[in-house]
Parts: sequence; structure tokens; C-alpha cells
Amino acid sequence: MHVVYPLIVAALLFSIGVYGVLARRNAILVLMSVELMLNSVNLNLVTFDVWLRDRLHGGQVLTLFTIVIAAAEVGLGLAIVLLVFRNRETIDVDRLRTLAESDADPPLDPAGDGGPGDGRGEKAQATERDHAAVSPRRAPQ
Repeated sequence: MHVVYPLIVAALLFSIGVYGVLARRNAILVLMSVELMLNSVNLNLVTFDVWLRDRLHGGQVLTLFTIVIAAAEVGLGLAIVLLVFRNRETIDVDRLRTLAESDADPPLDPAGDGGPGDGRGEKAQATERDHAAVSPRRAPQ
């Protein structure tokens, strides 16, 4: 078998992966594109291992290590994507460029009187009002 055929396939896989990383906005598709690039590297490693007839099969051993690292990368990457989606409700890479939250709470009120700038959201204040209206506190006896 000629060494050129697997190298062409690996080059095509790698170029598709680079296009996916540069052009996609979805974080999961970016992770899939990185996996395509790693698989093209694995194909090159195995191809050159067979072509050079290495007695220790170093290319195949390195391919196994790369597969293990890629599996760990996928697990960690998907965990990060799930956390980002849970916090920001989007996995669009262009919208995740900033580290600050877009709907950050206002700063705490230094007076502590529970006014509009006390740092709690309107939902928390409304919940407190509802609980106070439903269960009035008794005076100590």
C-alpha cells in the first residue's frame, strides 16, 4: 500500500477540523472539530509506524496515548460546556468572549435597609413579601 493515500485522508480530516474550529460558533461542534484533528494525527502516526516498520510500534503506542487524552478532553470539555450552558443558557462561542455575567446583580446597598439597591433580585424581595403576608409574626408573650 502506498503511504500517500492515508496521508491525503489525514490532511483532509485535519483541514476539515481546522475549518470547523475557525468557522463554527457552537462549542460542541468546535470540540468535534478538535477530535477530527486529533484523529488525523492518529492516522499519520499509525501510517508512518507501518511504513517505517518500527519494531517497537512507537506510532501505535503514541496513538493509544492520544486516544486516551482525547477521551479525557471530551469528558472535560462537555462538562465545561454543560456548566456554561447552565449559567449563561447559550453555548455560542462568540457570546462567551467576556468573563462578566451579562445580568449581574447590582452592588450591595451600604445602608442595608432592603431598598432597591440591596443586591437581591426582585424575585427574592417579592418572595419575602409573600411569606410575610401569608404568615404574620406573632408578638412575643
